[in-house]
Amino acid sequence: MVSAHPGVPAPWTGTDSHPAPRRLGPWIRCWSPRPAARLRLICLPHAGGTASFYRPWATLLPPEVELWGIQYPGREDRFEDLPVDRMDELVTAVTDALAPLLDRPYALFGHSMGSAVAWEVAHDLRRRQALGPRRLFVSGREAPGTATIGDIHRQSDDVLSRELRRLGGTSDEVLTDPDLRPVVLGCVRNDYRLIETYHPTPHPPLRCPIEVFTGAADPELTPRSSRDRAGGWADLTTARTEVHTFPGDHFYLAPRRQEVVTAVLRRLDPSLAMGAHRWPSTP
Repeated sequence: MVSAHPGVPAPWTGTDSHPAPRRLGPWIRCWSPRPAARLRLICLPHAGGTASFYRPWATLLPPEVELWGIQYPGREDRFEDLPVDRMDELVTAVTDALAPLLDRPYALFGHSMGSAVAWEVAHDLRRRQALGPRRLFVSGREAPGTATIGDIHRQSDDVLSRELRRLGGTSDEVLTDPDLRPVVLGCVRNDYRLIETYHPTPHPPLRCPIEVFTGAADPELTPRSSRDRAGGWADLTTARTEVHTFPGDHFYLAPRRQEVVTAVLRRLDPSLAMGAHRWPSTP
C-alpha cells in the first residue's frame, strides 16, 4: 500500500518545479491555495503513503475546488515525528486538524487504509456536531468490518516486501536500496499495524452518499467483492452508493489520474466536469 516515489518517507521541502505546499499545522497540506473556492477535496493516503501522493491532482481541479492532503507523521516533512499506530489516535488528530477547513462544503477521499480513516473521521465529525462531508469517496478497500484483516505487520521484511510487490506501486529499486528499504518498510509496517489491529465499532449510518472507487484487477478485493463491487459500503449510509471501476490494480489511481479526478468532479457537481472549465493537465 505504498507508492514508489511519493511514498518514500524522507524530508521534503519542495523544488523549483514543485514548490513546498502550504502547511496548515503539521497534518494538512495544500499545493494550490484557492481562497475563493466553493468546495474542498480532502484526501487521505494509503498505508505508507504521503500527502504528496495527491499533489498532481491540484493541476487537474478547476478553480472552484481546493485540494488538501493529510500528512501522516513519520514521513516526508514529518519524518522526525513519531508515527501513530492506533486508529483512534489518528482519527482524533486528523479531525482536530480539519476544523479550520470546515467553513465551506467539502468531500473526503481515502485510498486503501485512507478509506477506513476517512470513514472514521466522518463519524468523529458527526459526534462533534461539525459540518459533515458532502460525499465520502472510498477507494481500494472493502468497508470497515468487511475487509479481510491480515498480520503482515508481524512478518519479516522479506514478507512485507513481497506484499508490496504484489500490490504494485513500489519499485524494486526502492525495495532493494540498502538505505531506502529499512526506512520505507518501517513506515509501511507501522501503518499495517494500525490497519490490521483496527476493529471498527458499530456506528449509525452516514447520511452522505458514498462513492466506491476500485481498480478492476485490484488484488486486495476478495472474490465476493468482485461480484459486489460496493464491498459492503452500501450498508454504511442512508444515502446512495455508487461504484466506479477503473482499469488497473491497487494503484490504478496513478495511471488513471485524469479519469479518477473527472469522476470525482462529476459526483461533486456535474457542471465541474462538463467542459465548462479549462485548466492545465498534469505535468
